[in-house]
Amino acid sequence: MSGHILLVDDEPGLREAVQAYLEDSGFAVQVANNARDAWQLLEQTTPDLVISDIMMPQVSGYEFLKQMREDVRFLNLPVVFLTAKGMTKDRIEGYNVGCDAYLSKPFDPDELVAIVENLIARRTMQAVTANSNTSEMTDLAGQLAEIKALLKQKPAINVTPPPIKIEFTPREQSVLELVVEGLMNKEIAKRLGTTIRNVEKYVSRLFGKTGTSSRTELVRYALQHGLIDAYL
Repeated sequence: MSGHILLVDDEPGLREAVQAYLEDSGFAVQVANNARDAWQLLEQTTPDLVISDIMMPQVSGYEFLKQMREDVRFLNLPVVFLTAKGMTKDRIEGYNVGCDAYLSKPFDPDELVAIVENLIARRTMQAVTANSNTSEMTDLAGQLAEIKALLKQKPAINVTPPPIKIEFTPREQSVLELVVEGLMNKEIAKRLGTTIRNVEKYVSRLFGKTGTSSRTELVRYALQHGLIDAYL
């Protein structure tokens, strides 16, 4: 695995040893010997993960992490604390300010690499999921806009009775009505007191029974075949 890591530690020997081990493991590593220098590097380039000592001059690791978490750019940036402190209360303080993992010195460098790889992989997956959700929301928003436009045209649409009567279950009829209203799956689930997954299942059944593949097509089909008036 590759990734960009920012390493912050005021001990030259440890900093150089950790940097070398991480680079041998395939990571690109930037180093800083204090939190202020580290912040300047963050301002220039956002890494995939930060590894920071806690006991540092001027600005501690706790204060550095708190500053990161107060900035929306670094709110979800994974942070690993490296420290000589091993007391439970110190670990709790680290987690309370938002660290993702905590290793006490001396530590096994293989364990550090494993933690780093896991945190970067998790962050990458979250980013992919977020982008996918954004794309789905954009597509759905476009469909809802088309549905609203279709409903405005309803009086002018020629109604063609279906050659074969389509039988809907009561739940499918309810879902159809709410789809026509322009509600999203989450809103439909809340209105009907069911789960989003169940709503998705009912919408899929409506697609299958009407031969449509999107909400827009479903509403258009319902309008053209006089299916809506029967339920609204």
